[in-house]
Amino acid sequence: MENTANRAELCGSFVTLPEPSHENHGQIFYHFYLRVERLSGYADVLRVVVPERTLFSVELERGDRIFVRGQVRSYNERTADGRRLRIFVFADFLENREGEALNDVSLNGTVCRPPVLRRTPLGREICDLMLCVPRQNRRSDYLPVIAWGRTARMIADIRSGDQLDLLGRLQSREYTKLIQGISEKRTAYEVSVLSARVLEDVSDIFPVK
Repeated sequence: MENTANRAELCGSFVTLPEPSHENHGQIFYHFYLRVERLSGYADVLRVVVPERTLFSVELERGDRIFVRGQVRSYNERTADGRRLRIFVFADFLENREGEALNDVSLNGTVCRPPVLRRTPLGREICDLMLCVPRQNRRSDYLPVIAWGRTARMIADIRSGDQLDLLGRLQSREYTKLIQGISEKRTAYEVSVLSARVLEDVSDIFPVK
């Protein structure tokens, strides 16, 4: 059954050759990066993980335009300085496709961390939260979410445990972290909200048919 709680569609430029990511139950998975342009001229560079059988259903060369359909996923990776939450798109469909950039994400899940409302140095309001999005196999993905302006103020009023439905895009953001006195450049991934609503009932996520 299709997971209606988590949908992602991307269209952008293929920028890295696929490399093996991991193996699970005898199936090999690959990963690559996709460059998706914004209207502002900035581009998000997003990690895509794809099963071998899906990857080899298309012909890909660096610079090709491709369409990706799948879900936004997360996992915790153990590193030398602790654990890091890795965000990526798990693709179940790839297609060679020319056309405009596309970055559409639809999520339904549970707010699992109290929202934090803050302001930029220029006074713009931002709200951060963590959304727990269920999979069909009884696992869940924990996805960082960011909202701006009026949407940020609305999200700031919700509580942990509330059910949230949102539309947005997956974005990449570079930042610098100081580790033992050494500056290290890193990339954060988060879902930027375009619209959101609080659901009255958890059954809104998986409607009874």
